Amino acid sequence: MQVAETVNAGRQKLGRDDALRLARAADVVIAARGKNVVRFDMSKDRPGDAELLAVMLGPTGNLRAPTIRRGRTLIVGFNEGIYDKLVAGR
Repeated sequence: MQVAETVNAGRQKLGRDDALRLARAADVVIAARGKNVVRFDMSKDRPGDAELLAVMLGPTGNLRAPTIRRGRTLIVGFNEGIYDKLVAGR
C-alpha cells in the first residue's frame, strides 16, 4: 500500500515557488475546487506556470489546502470523489 504524504498548506504557508516546485516533482497534478477537477499529466502535456498557479493557489497567493502528495501524484484542494479513491484505493 502506498502512503500519502500530506503537505500542510493550512498551517505552513507555501507560496508560488513552493507550489511550482511540488508540481514539477509530480507526474500528475490534480486540482479540485468543489465539483470542478482539473488533471494535468506533467510528463505529456506540461502546462505553463500561470495555468498551474491559477488552480493551485488561493486568493491569498498561497498553496490551497488540503494538498496531498501520493507517490508521484499531487492533489490540491478537495473533491469528495477524489479523496474516496485516494483513501479507499478505488
